[in-house]
Parts: sequence; C-alpha cells; structure tokens
Amino acid sequence: MSTLLNGTLRIKTLFWDIGGVLLTNGWDRDQRSRVLGRLGVDLSRYEELHAEANYYWERGLSTAKEFFRKTVFEQNPELDLSYSVLWPQVCAESKVLHPDTLDLVAELRAAGSYRMATLNNESRELNEYRLDAFKLRPLFDYFICSGYVHEMKPLPDIYRSAIDISGYPANTSLFIDDKPENCDAARSLGMHAIRFESPAQLRAALGSYGINS
Repeated sequence: MSTLLNGTLRIKTLFWDIGGVLLTNGWDRDQRSRVLGRLGVDLSRYEELHAEANYYWERGLSTAKEFFRKTVFEQNPELDLSYSVLWPQVCAESKVLHPDTLDLVAELRAAGSYRMATLNNESRELNEYRLDAFKLRPLFDYFICSGYVHEMKPLPDIYRSAIDISGYPANTSLFIDDKPENCDAARSLGMHAIRFESPAQLRAALGSYGINS
C-alpha cells in the first residue's frame, strides 16, 4: 500500500486509460484510412462528417449503426456496404499496445491493494468489444467510459463522475493516460496523474507513489 502523499490520503483507486495505454486507439485517423480506403469509401467526405457524428457516438448518444449510416453508408451508396461487413473490420484494428503494461495491470489486480478502474473516451460498442476481446473485464472493478457517462476527457464532468463513483476523495485517485491534456484535467480536479510513455517509465512513476506490484 502506498505511503501518505505529502500528508494527504493514500492512493486508493487507479484509473487507467485504454487507447494509448493498454490498447491501440479504437478508431483514429490512421485506422479510418486503412479500413475505409480498403473498402473504397470517399475518405475526404468521411472526414468532413466524422467530428460532428463522433461527438454523439463517443458520448453514447448515438449507436455505431447510426454513426456509420451517416458517415459511410449514406455517402457511398454505390458501394453497397453493410454494417455486418464494416464493423468486424473496425474491431480488427484494435491490438494490444504494450503486453508489459497489461502484465502490470494484472499484477496490481492480483495484489489487491487498490481499486482498479478504466477512464476512457470510447463509443459504447467499441468499449464493450475491447473489454471482451482483450479479456480486460476481470482486471477492473468498474468502467468509466464516455459512451456510458455521456462526456469525454478532458472535460471535467467525466472526471467528476469517476471521483464520485470511486466513493473516495479526488486526492486518493491516480489517473494514467498518454495525453498531457487529459492528465492536466485530472490534476485540476485534485486527482494525481501519470502521463504514460512506456511500461518501464510507468513502473518507475508508480513506484514514486509507493505503488509496487
């Protein structure tokens, strides 16, 4: 268990980003280019529509079928594409980013000294696919996902949800993410944060909090 941090409470909950820390991103520009380009989709038109449609999809305010209907199927009727063809190819883009990081999560889970949770931006469908496909569910106590709580990092409400659901004060939470703006947002609400760079760097940074697997 970690020692007192500058006279404050011990770390009780570890919040983990998924895309960029545990796995590759879910549906980033390179992935979109590979999948949609392979299928003959007009990429420039897709990207014009992506941001607005994704705002609702990643917040769980529209479904994957609605998202791709607006951005792909209606825009490319001559291709006669279907969701059953596209969705498996979207899912296949997900990979383990660093096996050593997943090993670290498993070690910390087995040690049982901390509550373990995710805190990630992801559509509901991709999040659920990735939790199952990469056997992440047994590693965590609960999941704070933009597709569930309807807000995204780095906006403050998703962090407030995480803090509230943890049941502990903000300064007992440690958040791990690869994006500096997401870490800064967590710190602004009183959480501790580590910007992920590599598995070795993460182990060392956790050690500075007295967290060892």
